[in-house]
Amino acid sequence: MSRVVIIYDTKFGNTEKVARALAEGMKNQQVDVDCLKIDEVDTNELDDYDFLAIGGPTHIFGLSKPMKDFLQKLENINVSGKRAFAFDTKYKSRFSGSAGKKIEKKLKKLRMSIVKSSVSAIVKGKEGPLEDVAEETFKQIGIDIATSLQ
Repeated sequence: MSRVVIIYDTKFGNTEKVARALAEGMKNQQVDVDCLKIDEVDTNELDDYDFLAIGGPTHIFGLSKPMKDFLQKLENINVSGKRAFAFDTKYKSRFSGSAGKKIEKKLKKLRMSIVKSSVSAIVKGKEGPLEDVAEETFKQIGIDIATSLQ
């Protein structure tokens, strides 16, 4: 049985909603899931997990400062070979950039195995709300990923 951790950074709560929807989908498939805000993560305990989903809001075309700091900490532990998925929240604009793509690039650099290309949840304004389909979409992604892990 795979142990999964979903790690997220959030400013207005939108990325947390997406992370929790992802976790809900996985739990529906009887996967053991921990869903943690980035500042609750003890990187020394990440060895206990087979799969890491990491997501955050897109800030100024890229990563938030807490996410940059967290990804830098991952360099000090061995996550090579672990399965992973990256996600983000962002505006629906081709100019908005994607934290998820940058997270995924970093996870690949750490030699993690990406199980699904990064996915973005669209926020309608600076503080949200999420597009109506976002949480349902991420719940389904959780189901799909959990099925692939079994």
